[in-house]
Amino acid sequence: MTEGDDLAQRKMRFLFALRSKGVTEARVLAAMERIDRGAFVRGIFAERAYEDMPLPIACGQTISQPSVVGLMTQALEVGPRDTVLEIGTGSGYQAAVLAVLARRVYTIDRHRRLVREANAVFEALDLSNIVSLAADGSRGLPDQAPFDRILVTAAAEDPPGPLLSQLKIGGIMVLPVGQSDTVQSLIRVRRTETGFDYEELRPVRFVPLIEGMAGD
Repeated sequence: MTEGDDLAQRKMRFLFALRSKGVTEARVLAAMERIDRGAFVRGIFAERAYEDMPLPIACGQTISQPSVVGLMTQALEVGPRDTVLEIGTGSGYQAAVLAVLARRVYTIDRHRRLVREANAVFEALDLSNIVSLAADGSRGLPDQAPFDRILVTAAAEDPPGPLLSQLKIGGIMVLPVGQSDTVQSLIRVRRTETGFDYEELRPVRFVPLIEGMAGD
């Protein structure tokens, strides 16, 4: 078997694993087939890029397991005209998947190094509809608000008020909430004319949402 055949087989198993975990929406699967997770995983973990598991990245952060990326993206119900805000750029993988589905993606991270490295991958993949910024994610991005969709990839005790206020009426936010790293729930928030509707989706584990900038 050639190296190319082996890679093709690994990618096929990757997509099968996504479907078996409940990622069934055709647009989401197509986006995840197009965006090569291998481009976002470096060093000794690169050969595990197509396994359905979280992996360590720089700054003590992780790249989420693909099935969780797929389920969160699916829950967000992104349309081709939507503007999306992502809190927690990390490796940039989730933002890249969103960029295939949305009109524009703003992604912010408190670690400047992660933003720099993700930017380099976005440029290499020619994803020109992503704006990545080093900023305090807990405050959102008021200058560009309101957003059609907001995705948070770090857990807070409750949905942060600034992010709720930056969601359009009719918009959707998906985020993990929980008081510890062992008990967290992925929830979907829909903003209505009269307030917010909350829906619990599944248990998850994410790094905590931390206010302020990191020192890197």
